[in-house]
Amino acid sequence: MFTRKLVSQLVARMTEPRKFIQIVVGPRQTGKTTAVLQALEKLNVPQLFVTADDPNLASSLWIRNEWEQARTSAKSSEMILIIDEIQKITGWSSVVKLLWDEDSRLGIPLKVILTGSSALLLQKGLSESLMGRFEILYSPHWNFAECQEAFDYSLDDFLFFGGYPGAATLIKDETRWARYIGSSIVEPTISQDILMMEEVRKPALLRSLFMLGSGFSAQELSFTKMLGQLQDAGNTVTLAHYLDLLSKASVLTGLQNYSGSKIRTRKSSPRLMVYDTSLLTYAHGTGRNRLLEVPTDKGRLVESAVGAYLLARSKEDGFEIYWWREHSNEVDFVIKKGEKLTAIEVKSGQVKHIGGSLTFKKMYPNALSLIVGSSNLSLSDFLLGKKNLFL
Repeated sequence: MFTRKLVSQLVARMTEPRKFIQIVVGPRQTGKTTAVLQALEKLNVPQLFVTADDPNLASSLWIRNEWEQARTSAKSSEMILIIDEIQKITGWSSVVKLLWDEDSRLGIPLKVILTGSSALLLQKGLSESLMGRFEILYSPHWNFAECQEAFDYSLDDFLFFGGYPGAATLIKDETRWARYIGSSIVEPTISQDILMMEEVRKPALLRSLFMLGSGFSAQELSFTKMLGQLQDAGNTVTLAHYLDLLSKASVLTGLQNYSGSKIRTRKSSPRLMVYDTSLLTYAHGTGRNRLLEVPTDKGRLVESAVGAYLLARSKEDGFEIYWWREHSNEVDFVIKKGEKLTAIEVKSGQVKHIGGSLTFKKMYPNALSLIVGSSNLSLSDFLLGKKNLFL
């Protein structure tokens, strides 16, 4: 069975002395639970795995009962407690803080792993109660290298079908594949990870914004233009808030125009970007042949694949992602890590002006310049991680 890097990370953390709660977070259907179970198989340590998926059982009292059961074993030897989908329990972070601190005070060697698909509620709980007590391990969408090794994907397969492992067995039937993406990923993300966790006054608008934004992935679209294409759209503040929720749920985000002025960066029109190309494919509603053969459509698909790769890497590597335009000069992506800066242009076969990186280089002479799709850096090599992103 294929194992992701996350498995070895979990094994390494669980063999260290007890220090932090390990929290595995990532989008739906990216294999968080599978990775945890694979890691547990490699550890010769007593374990208790429980899940909060059953709403009739899961509560703060349920957490305490399961924790006490794990404590009983931990008093005689090291023990690992895993609570899956922890964010579904109201007030989970306060209870976990209380129990973890009790164990620390009493010297109980109970190690804890928590998983969650809703970054929204996890972030809220972590910031409110657990500061200084946890480390986060990310489970992003699967990248090209993983899909190539696990499912024998070609580059075109990956561009069109993206990196959801559960959908890989359905790619021979595009209609069935699309139904899976809609019913198992898009709808649960919106209805459970967002609507149940945040107060959203216009759920239909949130869904419409997701479909519109995903269909326009790799394009700049101002909030004013979005208002013109969405019914009952409210105002630009509402749309910006909803786009932020979709971004925290790791499905759709808006990249801001890079500038030395952070004020200007925040005020710029977003360049929409999906976290996985399957979401563009699903929202576009067009067959594989059209998206891969029409130059403008394939160009957006390729740029979205590069953007999704950078979004996944940014969480692990700790860098920020923007785009850049000054008058007629444009750069597809600008990434920043501390003082390091890289401008990334994407060539995908369509006629495209790529002088923006030269202008950007003049303005920021210390920046690295990469052209993905050139003779020096193919799209495949870039998505396979064969090029350093920074100097």
